[in-house]
Amino acid sequence: MFLPAGEKQFEFWVLRRSGLPNINIAKHFGVSRQAVSRALLSMDKRIEKVLFEMARANRIEVEKLDPKKGILFGKSIPFKANAVIFVSSKHGMQVWYEHEGECGSCERYRECIELLWDFADEMQLKLHSTNDPTKVADELFEKLKKSIE
Repeated sequence: MFLPAGEKQFEFWVLRRSGLPNINIAKHFGVSRQAVSRALLSMDKRIEKVLFEMARANRIEVEKLDPKKGILFGKSIPFKANAVIFVSSKHGMQVWYEHEGECGSCERYRECIELLWDFADEMQLKLHSTNDPTKVADELFEKLKKSIE
């Protein structure tokens, strides 16, 4: 299931995730609070469904799920590793597997570090400054996991 970033419901969802109350979202868009509430309920269901679909497609056993934050924690059956599926308003749907990478020599280093720092910003989390994507991911996902326990 595709979640287009330009869709108004998705915009409401992103704003709520960043901490904006429904009443402020309604005022910003010139709609009723009830319209925002209905849209958010619909988005939460869509987010939950797409997170479950991604987990199934990637053979990830679900452990924790928070559709309001757009994040799923689980265990990859084939890779025998912890996995995180998350919705980024900038990067779309992402799957991250816990691993010890050789980030310094990886051609995707810049892509990974940008994705992680961008998602930390979206989730309004302060992380220790580091250039190691593995350490950034560990800290980011540990903080997020604690926030949904």
